[in-house]
Amino acid sequence: MENRSATQGSGPQIQLILAPVDGALDAAEEAVDLLLDTGRAPGDILVLTTGEQHPWAAHELSFGEASYWAQHDAGEDVFFADATAATRASDRPVVVVALNGGDDDAAARTLPTALTRATALLVVCGDSERVNSVLGAGV
Repeated sequence: MENRSATQGSGPQIQLILAPVDGALDAAEEAVDLLLDTGRAPGDILVLTTGEQHPWAAHELSFGEASYWAQHDAGEDVFFADATAATRASDRPVVVVALNGGDDDAAARTLPTALTRATALLVVCGDSERVNSVLGAGV
C-alpha cells in the first residue's frame, strides 16, 4: 500500500491510499483507526463506500432509516454510509472514501461529492487510475 498526498487550492487536502477493490474497505478502516489514534474526534469522520456497505451501516440500517440518520445528525461517532447517500450526509472535517466496488460511474459521482463534504481532508482508498480519472491527474 502506498500513500500519496495532494493539495487542491483552498479545498481539503487529498490523500490517496492505494488499494485493490477487495482491499479498499480494509484500507479505509485502517485510515479511520490512524485518524482516531492521532487525535481526530470520531464525529469528525464520514466514511463512504462505493460497493458493498460497511458492516456497521448494514447493521444500523436494520433498525430503520430514522435511527440510522439520527446517529449521523448527532455527529458523535464515525458515520458509515453508502456512496448513494453522500449527498444527504453533512459536511465533516474528514471524509474517507472506499472504492470497494461499483462501476466507474459510482466513483465519478462519489468523489466530487465527497470532496465538497470534506472540510479538511479527503482520504480515498482505491486504485490510482480510477481516482485520477475522476479527480484529475497527479492525485
